Amino acid sequence: MQENEPAAKAANSEFVAFRVGAQEFCIDIMCVREIRGWTMATPLPHAPDYVRGVINLRGAVLPIVDLAMRFGLGLTESTPRSVIIVVHIHQQIVGLLVDAVSDILTSSADSMQPTPDIASEMAKTFVKGVYAVDGRMISIVALDNVLPIAAKAAA
Repeated sequence: MQENEPAAKAANSEFVAFRVGAQEFCIDIMCVREIRGWTMATPLPHAPDYVRGVINLRGAVLPIVDLAMRFGLGLTESTPRSVIIVVHIHQQIVGLLVDAVSDILTSSADSMQPTPDIASEMAKTFVKGVYAVDGRMISIVALDNVLPIAAKAAA
């Protein structure tokens, strides 16, 4: 049975799937701290256009990144159904604004397809691969590249 442990471990990778506009994406569940409803953010002066502002999360200041805007898909129209996925990126806690969380996926690493070569460099920056799940194509977000400011701070 020990021979199958690496295969079983790979099969147990879990991802949180969510929608941004008409597209589906997912992130490693191990990076997710919590999923919460939309809270109006306080804008920050001179922040990048994809940073919606900050919210108070149990006494901590949490920056909110609009994933649609970060991916070049336009500003997210926040509604009561919008969701903030609180994630850990580069030793920083950040909220990702998405339209809705759709699923928890379990998949093996070998079922991930690489980002197609015809994709733009910008797409390859944010998408590290694609899963085909139940007839849907779900892009895997490279969280390390979502917040470049945090990368510089961590260096």
